[in-house]
Amino acid sequence: MRSAADAAEPAPPVRSRPGGRTARIRTQVLDAVTTELAEHGYDGLSMDAVAVRAGVHRATVYRRWQDVGGLLADLFDAASNQPWAPRDTGSLHGDLAALNHEIQDSFTQEPSLAMALIAASFRSEEAARALRSLWDERYTQSEIIVERAIQRGELPSDVDARALLIAATAPLYHHLVLLRTPPGPHLPDLAATTATLAASAGAFTR
Repeated sequence: MRSAADAAEPAPPVRSRPGGRTARIRTQVLDAVTTELAEHGYDGLSMDAVAVRAGVHRATVYRRWQDVGGLLADLFDAASNQPWAPRDTGSLHGDLAALNHEIQDSFTQEPSLAMALIAASFRSEEAARALRSLWDERYTQSEIIVERAIQRGELPSDVDARALLIAATAPLYHHLVLLRTPPGPHLPDLAATTATLAASAGAFTR
């Protein structure tokens, strides 16, 4: 685990993604971080355990990632580069519901990497910065949902896409992460319905 002195120092920037053996090692290590984090949480994550699970010499892990914060920052960086796009169901409500079902699935799978990463972000500033960046990118990618709704005539052109998306997804985070409400099939649809009705009433017009 990181010391207080380590926590005060920013993690070194992650270098560009090389190919060959270095890329292979990065994949092995980040896969190991994912498994360790999901199984043991942030408090159980250690450089040595990651090295053992990845089958990589511990010196290699320390030399490239320095500490747990560096591992987490690189894990988020890798996640943000995975190809992803929100589903096109043909309606605003359907698109928002599909997005919410994806969010719920990520929180309820066993083990839930999403829940572990959120927990880690409260303990590591590097992880928190990377998580904010990842969410910002995901919301930007999801703005296509609003753009499609505008093209279909469901919404006016001056709707605030980010505000609508946050309103549609926030109930999932509130219930599943903060209140630890048992997941159910109706929550994603209900949150989508509420946001769709609010958007239709002009709640998110700039």
